[in-house]
Amino acid sequence: MSIEPIGVLTILIGLVCLMLGTGALVHGLAIMAVLGAAAAMLIGAANIQPGHVMLVFLVCGVLSRRREAAAAIRTLHPDEPAFWFTCLVVYGVASAFLMPRVFAGLTEIIPLGTTAFDDTGSTVPLAPVSSNVTQSLYLSTTLLCLITLTAIAATREGFSAVFNGLLACCIANTVFAILDIATYSTGTQELLGFIRNARYTLHTDSEIAGMKRIVGSYTEASVFARSTLGVLGFTGTLWLCGVRPRLTGILAGLSLVLIVLSTSSTGLVGAPVMLLLLYAFAIARLVLGNGVRLTAIFALGAPVVGLAVVLLLLLDPDAVAKIYGYVDLVVLNKASSDSGVERSSWNVISFQNFLDSWGLGVGVGTARASSFAVALLASVGVPGALFYAVFVFECFLRPRGRPGSLEADIAVATRNGYVGLLVGDLLVGPVIDQGFFFCMLAALAAAIRPRTSRVPGPVPFATGARI
Repeated sequence: MSIEPIGVLTILIGLVCLMLGTGALVHGLAIMAVLGAAAAMLIGAANIQPGHVMLVFLVCGVLSRRREAAAAIRTLHPDEPAFWFTCLVVYGVASAFLMPRVFAGLTEIIPLGTTAFDDTGSTVPLAPVSSNVTQSLYLSTTLLCLITLTAIAATREGFSAVFNGLLACCIANTVFAILDIATYSTGTQELLGFIRNARYTLHTDSEIAGMKRIVGSYTEASVFARSTLGVLGFTGTLWLCGVRPRLTGILAGLSLVLIVLSTSSTGLVGAPVMLLLLYAFAIARLVLGNGVRLTAIFALGAPVVGLAVVLLLLLDPDAVAKIYGYVDLVVLNKASSDSGVERSSWNVISFQNFLDSWGLGVGVGTARASSFAVALLASVGVPGALFYAVFVFECFLRPRGRPGSLEADIAVATRNGYVGLLVGDLLVGPVIDQGFFFCMLAALAAAIRPRTSRVPGPVPFATGARI
């Protein structure tokens, strides 16, 4: 095991945050969570990311406080969303160790990690894979993060800390993207080398049609686009609700621009989906009489701006040709590219693994896929998919907060942020672990009581507060 410089820095930050309190720990975790290409520690072939190190300090901080420790235990009640995610993780970890052995040789897999067979670049008989262990650990830490943050958000101060931590995560995502562009343009990429030390395949210097593929603090453009779609959904909804409009409006606008410029097919396909979702949300708020001035401006102005852009493009055929060429290269021809064909084959084989395992799955970390939906079915089968579906319903789809209240607006923002992440995961997600940003969204939503619940929830802000 070796501790990297970024790991030493993370430990120092964790110790300082531990002395400062829960709010500082949550902010530290939120910022470290975006360092997807960094390894704080290297243990063999496994990368321990800075976010996981910060999680240790956060858990220690929670366990040292009796009230928050008790709240963490309450999150495992069957009425709480975290209970169903716990069921998913328990089944997933058990499947990772049992299914490759029970169904050994029953089907052919594209292994996610290394196996006892030679790496031929093709399928191998189903057998235990090294990533059964690593993916089980990652999924377990995601559960631990969800339980811990949900317990913190159960109080007024804790809810505010998680909410502000989410905004800090969105800011960090945007800042690192701008730094990625700036360092590439000036030839100073080595300045970000200390957060790009993980033993993954990194695509930090790639170009398409002469444009830099924006990766931010992640490993590749598609991962950055997936994260930024979540930022757009969360901050865009808050902006439409008038919650800290200057900050959330700037973050949403920059996120949209960065997604379009990222050269990622995931971003270019997901951006229209998120814009339509935000527009539908704005219209719904106006119809229900809950809209604010920004909601009306967006609902009325978006079609006008869109029409104006179309008319301007029609006046400039060269611009239309360039834009079409860009979209054709990044999106339309993606499926026929070598990468697209390979990823499609992963999904076909992984879905066959689901069928061959009689719907039980071949285990977390066993098979490689290129879509979250296929990865979920192939890994944990129908039981795991049902656990996940109940969790999503209880956490994001069940109405939460009093209608028209700030809590209800934040609940919808977390839902739209989750939709952004899900859109990206459905397009390119190789595993079922959705990370710490997902945990923060889920914890914030779970801390707000459902409208049909008689159990009182936190009152994070003064009634009607918008800043």
